[in-house]
Amino acid sequence: MTNKDKKQPGRRQFLKGGLAASGAILVGQQMLAPQAAMAVEGPVADTAYGRIRGYADGPIKVFKGVPYGASTEGANRWLPAKPPKAWSDVRETTQQGPMCHQRFGTPMKEETDMLQTGPYSEDCLNLNVYTPAVGRNSGKRPVMVWFHGGGFSAGSGGTTSYDGHNLCEKHDVVLVTVTHRLNIFGFLYLADLYGDAYADSGNAGILDCVAALQWVRANIPNFGGDPGNVTIFGQSGGAGKVSTLMGMTPAKGFFHRAVAESGSAVRSGVKAQAAEAAKRVVDALGVKTLGELQAVSADKLVQVMATARFNASPVVDGRSLPANVFDPVASPLCASVPFMTGMTRNESNFFSATPPLDPIDDAHLQELLKGNFKGIAQEDLDRLIKTVRNQNPGQPNQIIYQLIASQAFMTAIEDQANRKAEQNGAPVFVYYFAHTVPARGGKLGAPHTAEIPYAFDSLAHSEPPIGVVTPREQALADKVSLAWANFAKTGNPSNKLMGTWKPYNTKERPIMVIDDQPKLVNDPLHDSRVIIAELHEKYQTVR
Repeated sequence: MTNKDKKQPGRRQFLKGGLAASGAILVGQQMLAPQAAMAVEGPVADTAYGRIRGYADGPIKVFKGVPYGASTEGANRWLPAKPPKAWSDVRETTQQGPMCHQRFGTPMKEETDMLQTGPYSEDCLNLNVYTPAVGRNSGKRPVMVWFHGGGFSAGSGGTTSYDGHNLCEKHDVVLVTVTHRLNIFGFLYLADLYGDAYADSGNAGILDCVAALQWVRANIPNFGGDPGNVTIFGQSGGAGKVSTLMGMTPAKGFFHRAVAESGSAVRSGVKAQAAEAAKRVVDALGVKTLGELQAVSADKLVQVMATARFNASPVVDGRSLPANVFDPVASPLCASVPFMTGMTRNESNFFSATPPLDPIDDAHLQELLKGNFKGIAQEDLDRLIKTVRNQNPGQPNQIIYQLIASQAFMTAIEDQANRKAEQNGAPVFVYYFAHTVPARGGKLGAPHTAEIPYAFDSLAHSEPPIGVVTPREQALADKVSLAWANFAKTGNPSNKLMGTWKPYNTKERPIMVIDDQPKLVNDPLHDSRVIIAELHEKYQTVR
Protein backbone atom coordinates (compact mmCIF):
# COMPACT_ATOMS: atom_id res chain seq x y z
CA MET A 1 0.00 0.00 0.00
CA THR A 2 1.41 3.42 -0.94
CA ASN A 3 1.29 6.57 1.15
CA LYS A 4 -1.39 7.77 -1.21
CA ASP A 5 -3.58 4.78 -0.33
CA LYS A 6 -3.19 5.44 3.38
CA LYS A 7 -4.06 9.12 3.25
CA GLN A 8 -7.30 11.03 3.47
CA PRO A 9 -8.99 10.83 0.04
CA GLY A 10 -7.52 13.35 -2.40
CA ARG A 11 -9.61 15.91 -4.23
CA ARG A 12 -10.03 13.79 -7.35
CA GLN A 13 -11.12 10.68 -5.48
CA PHE A 14 -13.50 12.67 -3.28
CA LEU A 15 -15.16 14.41 -6.22
CA LYS A 16 -15.38 11.24 -8.32
CA GLY A 17 -17.44 9.49 -5.69
CA GLY A 18 -19.77 12.43 -5.18
CA LEU A 19 -20.73 13.82 -1.80
CA ALA A 20 -23.52 11.35 -1.16
CA ALA A 21 -21.50 8.32 -2.14
CA SER A 22 -18.59 9.48 -0.01
CA GLY A 23 -20.70 9.71 3.12
CA ALA A 24 -19.78 13.38 3.57
CA ILE A 25 -21.63 15.33 6.23
CA LEU A 26 -22.25 19.00 6.92
CA VAL A 27 -20.46 20.50 9.91
CA GLY A 28 -21.49 24.12 10.40
CA GLN A 29 -21.33 25.48 6.86
CA GLN A 30 -18.54 23.21 5.70
CA MET A 31 -18.94 19.95 3.81
CA LEU A 32 -16.53 17.37 5.14
CA ALA A 33 -15.45 13.97 3.93
CA PRO A 34 -15.77 11.17 6.52
CA GLN A 35 -12.15 11.42 7.64
CA ALA A 36 -12.45 15.19 7.96
CA ALA A 37 -15.75 14.81 9.82
CA MET A 38 -13.86 12.80 12.41
CA ALA A 39 -11.30 15.58 12.76
CA VAL A 40 -12.47 16.33 16.30
CA GLU A 41 -9.51 14.11 17.20
CA GLY A 42 -7.18 16.02 14.90
CA PRO A 43 -4.29 18.31 15.87
CA VAL A 44 -5.14 21.80 17.12
CA ALA A 45 -2.92 24.86 16.64
CA ASP A 46 -3.10 28.48 17.70
CA THR A 47 -3.11 31.40 15.26
CA ALA A 48 -3.37 35.13 15.86
CA TYR A 49 -7.06 34.95 14.90
CA GLY A 50 -8.18 31.82 16.73
CA ARG A 51 -7.51 28.12 17.13
CA ILE A 52 -7.70 25.72 14.19
CA ARG A 53 -8.08 21.96 13.93
CA GLY A 54 -6.51 19.97 11.10
CA TYR A 55 -5.93 16.27 10.59
CA ALA A 56 -3.07 13.86 11.10
CA ASP A 57 -1.53 12.31 7.98
CA GLY A 58 0.64 9.78 9.74
CA PRO A 59 3.23 11.81 11.66
CA ILE A 60 2.48 14.97 9.66
CA LYS A 61 -0.12 17.48 10.83
CA VAL A 62 -2.08 19.11 8.03
CA PHE A 63 -4.17 22.29 8.15
CA LYS A 64 -5.99 23.33 4.97
CA GLY A 65 -7.92 26.45 4.03
CA VAL A 66 -6.45 28.55 6.86
CA PRO A 67 -7.43 32.20 6.32
CA TYR A 68 -4.64 34.77 6.24
CA GLY A 69 -6.82 37.60 4.96
CA ALA A 70 -10.43 38.76 4.92
CA SER A 71 -12.80 38.42 1.97
CA THR A 72 -11.81 40.67 -0.94
CA GLU A 73 -15.29 41.12 -2.40
CA GLY A 74 -17.35 44.31 -2.62
CA ALA A 75 -15.71 47.32 -1.03
CA ASN A 76 -12.51 45.30 -0.44
CA ARG A 77 -11.93 44.65 -4.13
CA TRP A 78 -8.51 45.73 -5.45
CA LEU A 79 -7.38 46.95 -2.05
CA PRO A 80 -4.54 45.45 0.00
CA ALA A 81 -5.66 42.45 2.02
CA LYS A 82 -7.23 43.09 5.40
CA PRO A 83 -6.73 40.70 8.33
CA PRO A 84 -9.32 37.95 8.70
CA LYS A 85 -11.97 38.29 11.39
CA ALA A 86 -11.08 36.47 14.58
CA TRP A 87 -13.15 33.45 15.66
CA SER A 88 -13.89 32.06 19.10
CA ASP A 89 -14.58 28.36 18.47
CA VAL A 90 -12.00 25.95 17.12
CA ARG A 91 -12.14 26.32 13.35
CA GLU A 92 -12.09 23.19 11.20
CA THR A 93 -9.28 23.39 8.61
CA THR A 94 -9.35 20.01 6.89
CA GLN A 95 -10.42 20.90 3.34
CA GLN A 96 -8.90 23.04 0.59
CA GLY A 97 -10.04 26.65 0.80
CA PRO A 98 -11.73 28.46 -2.11
CA MET A 99 -9.67 29.54 -5.08
CA CYS A 100 -9.83 32.85 -6.95
CA HIS A 101 -12.31 33.10 -9.82
CA GLN A 102 -10.46 32.36 -13.06
CA ARG A 103 -10.41 30.91 -16.52
CA PHE A 104 -8.31 27.79 -16.87
CA GLY A 105 -5.99 27.54 -19.80
CA THR A 106 -5.43 24.29 -21.61
CA PRO A 107 -2.19 22.75 -20.36
CA MET A 108 -1.37 19.11 -20.92
CA LYS A 109 -4.10 16.81 -19.62
CA GLU A 110 -1.77 15.22 -17.08
CA GLU A 111 -1.50 18.55 -15.27
CA THR A 112 -5.19 19.43 -15.61
CA ASP A 113 -6.12 16.20 -13.81
CA MET A 114 -4.34 17.41 -10.68
CA LEU A 115 -5.73 20.94 -10.46
CA GLN A 116 -8.14 22.10 -7.81
CA THR A 117 -11.35 22.95 -9.67
CA GLY A 118 -13.23 24.94 -7.04
CA PRO A 119 -15.02 26.24 -5.21
CA TYR A 120 -14.41 29.78 -6.45
CA SER A 121 -14.79 32.78 -4.20
CA GLU A 122 -13.48 36.27 -3.60
CA ASP A 123 -12.93 35.03 -0.06
CA CYS A 124 -9.87 33.15 -1.30
CA LEU A 125 -6.99 34.34 0.88
CA ASN A 126 -6.12 31.02 2.48
CA LEU A 127 -3.17 28.72 2.87
CA ASN A 128 -2.28 25.13 3.76
CA VAL A 129 0.26 24.11 6.39
CA TYR A 130 2.08 20.75 6.60
CA THR A 131 4.23 20.23 9.66
CA PRO A 132 5.84 17.46 11.73
CA ALA A 133 4.72 19.12 14.97
CA VAL A 134 2.59 21.90 16.46
CA GLY A 135 3.13 24.17 19.43
CA ARG A 136 5.63 26.91 20.16
CA ASN A 137 7.89 24.46 21.97
CA SER A 138 7.90 21.90 19.13
CA GLY A 139 11.04 23.10 17.38
CA LYS A 140 12.29 25.71 14.90
CA ARG A 141 12.26 24.05 11.50
CA PRO A 142 13.04 25.68 8.14
CA VAL A 143 9.87 26.96 6.48
CA MET A 144 9.19 26.52 2.75
CA VAL A 145 6.44 28.75 1.32
CA TRP A 146 5.13 27.64 -2.08
CA PHE A 147 3.51 29.95 -4.66
CA HIS A 148 1.55 28.07 -7.30
CA GLY A 149 1.83 28.21 -11.08
CA GLY A 150 -0.72 29.39 -13.61
CA GLY A 151 0.90 32.68 -14.50
CA PHE A 152 -0.70 35.51 -12.56
CA SER A 153 -4.08 34.36 -13.85
CA ALA A 154 -4.95 30.82 -12.74
CA GLY A 155 -4.23 28.02 -10.28
CA SER A 156 -4.34 27.59 -6.52
CA GLY A 157 -2.36 26.19 -3.62
CA GLY A 158 -4.45 23.02 -3.81
CA THR A 159 -2.92 21.13 -6.74
CA THR A 160 -2.40 17.53 -5.65
CA SER A 161 1.30 17.46 -6.55
CA TYR A 162 1.88 20.11 -3.86
CA ASP A 163 1.25 17.53 -1.11
CA GLY A 164 3.86 18.16 1.56
CA HIS A 165 3.80 14.92 3.52
CA ASN A 166 7.11 13.40 2.39
CA LEU A 167 8.94 16.71 2.16
CA CYS A 168 8.08 17.47 5.78
CA GLU A 169 8.49 13.96 7.20
CA LYS A 170 11.76 13.06 5.49
CA HIS A 171 13.46 16.45 5.71
CA ASP A 172 11.99 17.95 8.89
CA VAL A 173 10.70 21.16 7.35
CA VAL A 174 7.39 23.04 7.49
CA LEU A 175 5.56 23.63 4.19
CA VAL A 176 3.02 26.37 3.46
CA THR A 177 1.14 26.55 0.12
CA VAL A 178 -0.67 29.80 -0.69
CA THR A 179 -3.85 30.74 -2.58
CA HIS A 180 -4.36 34.40 -3.49
CA ARG A 181 -6.05 36.85 -5.87
CA LEU A 182 -5.32 36.44 -9.56
CA ASN A 183 -6.06 37.98 -12.96
CA ILE A 184 -8.52 40.88 -12.94
CA PHE A 185 -9.14 40.50 -9.20
CA GLY A 186 -5.47 40.85 -8.32
CA PHE A 187 -3.86 43.08 -10.94
CA LEU A 188 -6.31 45.74 -12.17
CA TYR A 189 -4.56 49.10 -11.82
CA LEU A 190 -7.29 51.60 -10.89
CA ALA A 191 -5.33 54.53 -9.44
CA ASP A 192 -5.74 56.72 -12.52
CA LEU A 193 -9.50 56.14 -12.51
CA TYR A 194 -10.33 56.16 -8.80
CA GLY A 195 -7.51 57.90 -6.98
CA ASP A 196 -4.78 57.25 -4.46
CA ALA A 197 -6.82 54.79 -2.43
CA TYR A 198 -6.20 52.36 -5.33
CA ALA A 199 -2.51 53.12 -5.80
CA ASP A 200 -1.68 49.50 -4.87
CA SER A 201 -4.48 47.90 -6.92
CA GLY A 202 -2.22 46.81 -9.77
CA ASN A 203 -0.25 44.67 -7.32
CA ALA A 204 -3.04 43.52 -5.00
CA GLY A 205 -2.48 39.86 -5.92
CA ILE A 206 1.25 39.91 -5.24
CA LEU A 207 0.66 41.93 -2.07
CA ASP A 208 -1.55 39.02 -1.00
CA CYS A 209 1.62 36.92 -1.19
CA VAL A 210 3.31 39.43 1.10
CA ALA A 211 0.34 39.17 3.48
CA ALA A 212 0.78 35.39 3.50
CA LEU A 213 4.45 35.85 4.40
CA GLN A 214 3.43 38.22 7.18
CA TRP A 215 1.06 35.52 8.45
CA VAL A 216 3.96 33.07 8.39
CA ARG A 217 6.17 35.47 10.36
CA ALA A 218 3.49 35.90 13.04
CA ASN A 219 2.10 32.36 13.24
CA ILE A 220 4.56 29.75 12.04
CA PRO A 221 6.23 29.27 15.47
CA ASN A 222 2.90 27.69 16.52
CA PHE A 223 3.50 25.07 13.80
CA GLY A 224 7.09 24.24 14.73
CA GLY A 225 8.55 26.58 12.12
CA ASP A 226 11.35 29.14 12.28
CA PRO A 227 10.23 32.61 11.05
CA GLY A 228 13.90 33.50 10.74
CA ASN A 229 14.50 30.81 8.09
CA VAL A 230 11.87 31.10 5.36
CA THR A 231 12.38 29.99 1.76
CA ILE A 232 9.94 31.10 -0.92
CA PHE A 233 9.68 28.83 -3.95
CA GLY A 234 7.39 28.44 -6.92
CA GLN A 235 7.15 27.17 -10.46
CA SER A 236 6.13 28.95 -13.69
CA GLY A 237 3.80 31.74 -12.54
CA GLY A 238 4.90 30.89 -9.02
CA ALA A 239 8.48 31.51 -10.12
CA GLY A 240 7.31 34.85 -11.47
CA LYS A 241 5.84 35.62 -8.05
CA VAL A 242 9.05 34.60 -6.32
CA SER A 243 11.10 36.74 -8.70
CA THR A 244 8.80 39.72 -8.17
CA LEU A 245 8.87 39.38 -4.38
CA MET A 246 12.65 39.59 -4.54
CA GLY A 247 12.30 43.24 -5.58
CA MET A 248 9.31 44.29 -3.46
CA THR A 249 9.93 46.70 -0.61
CA PRO A 250 7.20 45.33 1.72
CA ALA A 251 8.47 41.75 1.24
CA LYS A 252 12.03 42.44 2.34
CA GLY A 253 12.99 40.53 5.46
CA PHE A 254 10.04 38.14 5.35
CA PHE A 255 12.03 35.48 3.45
CA HIS A 256 15.67 34.47 3.40
CA ARG A 257 16.12 32.25 0.32
CA ALA A 258 14.29 31.98 -3.00
CA VAL A 259 13.73 29.34 -5.70
CA ALA A 260 12.25 30.18 -9.12
CA GLU A 261 11.47 27.07 -11.18
CA SER A 262 10.78 27.40 -14.91
CA GLY A 263 9.76 31.02 -14.71
CA SER A 264 10.98 34.58 -14.27
CA ALA A 265 10.00 38.20 -13.88
CA VAL A 266 12.86 40.10 -15.48
CA ARG A 267 10.53 42.97 -16.28
CA SER A 268 7.07 43.75 -14.88
CA GLY A 269 4.13 45.77 -16.16
CA VAL A 270 4.35 49.46 -17.04
CA LYS A 271 2.02 51.72 -15.07
CA ALA A 272 0.72 53.66 -18.10
CA GLN A 273 -0.11 50.45 -19.95
CA ALA A 274 -1.77 49.00 -16.85
CA ALA A 275 -3.93 52.13 -16.60
CA GLU A 276 -4.96 51.74 -20.24
CA ALA A 277 -5.91 48.12 -19.62
CA ALA A 278 -8.04 49.13 -16.65
CA LYS A 279 -9.81 51.73 -18.78
CA ARG A 280 -10.60 49.06 -21.38
CA VAL A 281 -12.10 46.86 -18.66
CA VAL A 282 -14.26 49.64 -17.24
CA ASP A 283 -15.45 50.66 -20.72
CA ALA A 284 -16.24 47.07 -21.65
CA LEU A 285 -18.30 46.70 -18.49
CA GLY A 286 -20.15 49.94 -19.14
CA VAL A 287 -19.74 51.19 -15.57
CA LYS A 288 -19.00 54.75 -14.49
CA THR A 289 -18.56 54.81 -10.75
CA LEU A 290 -16.44 52.85 -8.32
CA GLY A 291 -19.58 51.58 -6.63
CA GLU A 292 -20.87 50.19 -9.91
CA LEU A 293 -17.56 48.45 -10.53
CA GLN A 294 -17.56 46.93 -7.05
CA ALA A 295 -21.07 45.61 -7.67
CA VAL A 296 -20.24 43.79 -10.92
CA SER A 297 -20.55 40.03 -10.45
CA ALA A 298 -17.37 37.98 -10.24
CA ASP A 299 -18.49 35.88 -13.21
CA LYS A 300 -18.88 39.00 -15.35
CA LEU A 301 -15.43 40.20 -14.37
CA VAL A 302 -14.00 36.88 -15.50
CA GLN A 303 -15.85 37.11 -18.80
CA VAL A 304 -14.71 40.66 -19.57
CA MET A 305 -11.02 39.76 -19.39
CA ALA A 306 -11.10 38.38 -22.93
CA THR A 307 -13.22 41.24 -24.28
CA ALA A 308 -10.93 43.87 -22.84
CA ARG A 309 -7.70 42.00 -23.69
CA PHE A 310 -6.64 41.99 -20.05
CA ASN A 311 -3.38 40.25 -19.21
CA ALA A 312 -2.47 40.05 -15.55
CA SER A 313 0.95 41.14 -14.37
CA PRO A 314 2.44 42.98 -11.42
CA VAL A 315 3.05 46.67 -12.11
CA VAL A 316 6.13 48.76 -11.47
CA ASP A 317 4.18 51.32 -9.48
CA GLY A 318 7.01 53.09 -7.67
CA ARG A 319 5.53 51.95 -4.38
CA SER A 320 5.50 48.28 -3.43
CA LEU A 321 7.37 47.43 -6.64
CA PRO A 322 9.79 50.30 -7.15
CA ALA A 323 11.55 49.00 -10.28
CA ASN A 324 11.98 45.98 -12.51
CA VAL A 325 13.55 43.30 -10.33
CA PHE A 326 16.14 42.02 -12.83
CA ASP A 327 16.38 44.76 -15.47
CA PRO A 328 18.83 46.28 -16.13
CA VAL A 329 20.40 44.83 -12.99
CA ALA A 330 19.20 42.72 -10.06
CA SER A 331 17.40 44.64 -7.34
CA PRO A 332 19.57 45.51 -4.36
CA LEU A 333 16.68 44.29 -2.20
CA CYS A 334 17.64 40.68 -2.99
CA ALA A 335 21.43 40.97 -2.83
CA SER A 336 21.67 38.97 0.39
CA VAL A 337 19.15 36.28 -0.64
CA PRO A 338 20.56 32.96 -1.96
CA PHE A 339 18.76 32.12 -5.19
CA MET A 340 18.13 28.90 -7.10
CA THR A 341 16.57 28.75 -10.56
CA GLY A 342 16.33 26.49 -13.60
CA MET A 343 14.15 24.85 -16.21
CA THR A 344 13.10 21.48 -17.64
CA ARG A 345 14.42 20.04 -20.89
CA ASN A 346 11.10 19.91 -22.77
CA GLU A 347 9.27 22.92 -21.32
CA SER A 348 7.23 23.50 -24.47
CA ASN A 349 5.52 20.08 -24.35
CA PHE A 350 3.21 21.33 -21.59
CA PHE A 351 1.23 23.88 -23.55
CA SER A 352 -1.94 23.64 -25.59
CA ALA A 353 -0.20 24.32 -28.89
CA THR A 354 1.87 21.27 -28.08
CA PRO A 355 4.94 20.60 -30.21
CA PRO A 356 4.80 17.28 -32.02
CA LEU A 357 5.39 14.29 -29.77
CA ASP A 358 5.53 11.80 -32.64
CA PRO A 359 8.07 11.62 -35.49
CA ILE A 360 8.12 14.40 -38.10
CA ASP A 361 10.10 14.72 -41.31
CA ASP A 362 12.67 17.38 -42.18
CA ALA A 363 10.16 19.50 -44.08
CA HIS A 364 7.78 19.60 -41.12
CA LEU A 365 10.61 20.52 -38.76
CA GLN A 366 11.60 23.45 -40.96
CA GLU A 367 7.98 24.57 -41.30
CA LEU A 368 7.52 24.61 -37.53
CA LEU A 369 10.73 26.54 -36.95
CA LYS A 370 9.74 29.16 -39.50
CA GLY A 371 6.74 29.77 -37.27
CA ASN A 372 9.06 30.43 -34.34
CA PHE A 373 11.44 32.71 -36.21
CA LYS A 374 9.44 34.94 -38.52
CA GLY A 375 11.21 35.60 -41.81
CA ILE A 376 14.21 33.43 -41.01
CA ALA A 377 16.62 32.97 -43.91
CA GLN A 378 17.21 29.41 -45.09
CA GLU A 379 20.90 29.74 -44.32
CA ASP A 380 20.18 30.60 -40.69
CA LEU A 381 17.54 27.90 -40.43
CA ASP A 382 19.96 25.26 -41.67
CA ARG A 383 22.64 26.50 -39.28
CA LEU A 384 20.23 26.38 -36.34
CA ILE A 385 19.12 22.82 -37.01
CA LYS A 386 22.70 21.63 -37.59
CA THR A 387 23.92 23.23 -34.35
CA VAL A 388 21.18 21.70 -32.20
CA ARG A 389 21.60 18.29 -33.89
CA ASN A 390 25.33 18.32 -33.21
CA GLN A 391 24.67 19.14 -29.56
CA ASN A 392 22.05 16.36 -29.32
CA PRO A 393 23.32 13.54 -31.54
CA GLY A 394 20.84 10.86 -32.49
CA GLN A 395 17.76 12.80 -31.40
CA PRO A 396 14.78 12.71 -33.82
CA ASN A 397 13.26 15.77 -35.44
CA GLN A 398 10.42 16.20 -32.96
CA ILE A 399 12.92 16.37 -30.08
CA ILE A 400 15.09 18.86 -31.96
CA TYR A 401 12.07 21.11 -32.36
CA GLN A 402 11.06 20.73 -28.70
CA LEU A 403 14.54 21.69 -27.51
CA ILE A 404 14.61 24.81 -29.66
CA ALA A 405 11.10 25.85 -28.64
CA SER A 406 11.94 25.28 -24.96
CA GLN A 407 15.13 27.35 -25.04
CA ALA A 408 13.05 30.55 -24.77
CA PHE A 409 12.50 29.71 -21.11
CA MET A 410 16.21 29.49 -20.46
CA THR A 411 16.90 32.93 -21.95
CA ALA A 412 14.96 34.78 -19.24
CA ILE A 413 16.08 32.38 -16.52
CA GLU A 414 19.73 32.96 -17.44
CA ASP A 415 19.14 36.72 -17.48
CA GLN A 416 18.02 36.48 -13.86
CA ALA A 417 20.87 34.16 -12.90
CA ASN A 418 23.48 36.32 -14.61
CA ARG A 419 22.28 39.56 -13.05
CA LYS A 420 21.95 38.03 -9.61
CA ALA A 421 25.46 36.57 -9.88
CA GLU A 422 26.81 39.94 -11.02
CA GLN A 423 25.74 41.45 -7.69
CA ASN A 424 28.53 39.47 -6.01
CA GLY A 425 26.20 38.96 -3.08
CA ALA A 426 24.47 35.75 -2.03
CA PRO A 427 25.11 32.76 -4.33
CA VAL A 428 23.01 31.58 -7.28
CA PHE A 429 22.45 27.92 -8.19
CA VAL A 430 21.09 26.81 -11.58
CA TYR A 431 19.61 23.46 -12.61
CA TYR A 432 18.48 21.81 -15.86
CA PHE A 433 15.92 19.06 -15.24
CA ALA A 434 16.59 16.59 -18.06
CA HIS A 435 14.83 13.49 -16.72
CA THR A 436 12.27 11.91 -19.04
CA VAL A 437 9.09 11.13 -17.09
CA PRO A 438 7.33 7.81 -17.83
CA ALA A 439 3.98 9.36 -18.88
CA ARG A 440 2.86 8.57 -22.45
CA GLY A 441 5.71 6.15 -22.79
CA GLY A 442 8.24 8.94 -22.33
CA LYS A 443 6.94 11.07 -25.21
CA LEU A 444 6.52 14.12 -22.96
CA GLY A 445 10.21 14.13 -22.08
CA ALA A 446 10.68 16.52 -19.16
CA PRO A 447 7.79 18.94 -19.69
CA HIS A 448 6.99 22.16 -17.85
CA THR A 449 6.04 21.22 -14.22
CA ALA A 450 7.96 17.91 -14.41
CA GLU A 451 10.32 18.70 -11.53
CA ILE A 452 7.57 19.58 -9.03
CA PRO A 453 6.68 16.08 -7.76
CA TYR A 454 10.37 15.24 -7.49
CA ALA A 455 11.11 18.38 -5.47
CA PHE A 456 8.09 17.72 -3.23
CA ASP A 457 8.69 13.94 -3.22
CA SER A 458 4.97 13.71 -4.01
CA LEU A 459 5.12 11.13 -6.81
CA ALA A 460 2.18 9.15 -5.43
CA HIS A 461 0.02 12.28 -5.70
CA SER A 462 1.29 13.04 -9.20
CA GLU A 463 0.62 9.88 -11.17
CA PRO A 464 -0.84 11.55 -14.31
CA PRO A 465 2.30 13.55 -15.27
CA ILE A 466 4.71 10.97 -13.92
CA GLY A 467 2.97 7.90 -15.35
CA VAL A 468 4.18 5.13 -13.06
CA VAL A 469 5.85 5.48 -9.69
CA THR A 470 8.84 3.13 -9.81
CA PRO A 471 11.96 2.69 -7.66
CA ARG A 472 13.86 4.60 -10.34
CA GLU A 473 11.52 7.59 -10.09
CA GLN A 474 11.58 7.47 -6.29
CA ALA A 475 15.37 7.42 -6.27
CA LEU A 476 15.40 10.67 -8.24
CA ALA A 477 12.75 12.21 -5.98
CA ASP A 478 15.00 11.37 -3.02
CA LYS A 479 17.84 13.31 -4.64
CA VAL A 480 15.86 16.33 -5.79
CA SER A 481 13.80 16.80 -2.63
CA LEU A 482 16.96 16.57 -0.53
CA ALA A 483 18.59 19.27 -2.67
CA TRP A 484 15.57 21.58 -2.30
CA ALA A 485 15.37 20.93 1.45
CA ASN A 486 19.10 21.51 1.92
CA PHE A 487 18.82 24.79 0.08
CA ALA A 488 15.98 25.79 2.42
CA LYS A 489 18.07 24.84 5.44
CA THR A 490 21.45 26.27 4.45
CA GLY A 491 21.19 28.29 1.25
CA ASN A 492 23.16 25.61 -0.62
CA PRO A 493 21.54 22.59 -2.37
CA SER A 494 24.65 20.38 -2.23
CA ASN A 495 23.93 17.01 -0.63
CA LYS A 496 25.21 13.47 -0.14
CA LEU A 497 23.07 12.03 -2.96
CA MET A 498 23.89 14.66 -5.60
CA GLY A 499 27.31 15.80 -4.51
CA THR A 500 28.69 19.32 -4.52
CA TRP A 501 26.58 21.88 -6.38
CA LYS A 502 28.85 24.76 -7.30
CA PRO A 503 27.34 28.28 -7.33
CA TYR A 504 26.68 29.75 -10.76
CA ASN A 505 28.95 32.39 -12.27
CA THR A 506 28.78 34.17 -15.62
CA LYS A 507 32.15 32.85 -16.85
CA GLU A 508 31.91 29.08 -16.36
CA ARG A 509 28.08 28.86 -16.06
CA PRO A 510 28.02 25.68 -13.91
CA ILE A 511 24.57 24.06 -14.08
CA MET A 512 23.32 20.92 -12.34
CA VAL A 513 21.89 18.62 -15.01
CA ILE A 514 19.31 16.59 -13.14
CA ASP A 515 18.67 13.05 -14.36
CA ASP A 516 19.06 9.61 -12.83
CA GLN A 517 22.65 10.54 -12.03
CA PRO A 518 22.75 14.34 -11.58
CA LYS A 519 25.93 15.95 -12.84
CA LEU A 520 27.34 19.47 -12.62
CA VAL A 521 28.24 20.66 -16.14
CA ASN A 522 29.65 23.98 -17.26
CA ASP A 523 27.33 25.68 -19.77
CA PRO A 524 25.65 22.45 -20.99
CA LEU A 525 23.46 24.29 -23.53
CA HIS A 526 26.23 26.53 -24.87
CA ASP A 527 25.95 25.94 -28.61
CA SER A 528 22.16 26.08 -28.83
CA ARG A 529 22.03 28.93 -26.32
CA VAL A 530 24.34 31.09 -28.40
CA ILE A 531 22.69 30.57 -31.77
CA ILE A 532 19.13 30.81 -30.49
CA ALA A 533 19.95 34.07 -28.69
CA GLU A 534 21.47 35.38 -31.92
CA LEU A 535 18.41 34.47 -33.98
CA HIS A 536 16.01 35.87 -31.41
CA GLU A 537 17.79 39.18 -31.82
CA LYS A 538 17.88 38.97 -35.60
CA TYR A 539 14.29 37.90 -36.30
CA GLN A 540 10.82 38.58 -34.97
CA THR A 541 10.26 35.59 -32.76
CA VAL A 542 7.32 33.83 -31.17
CA ARG A 543 8.17 32.61 -27.68
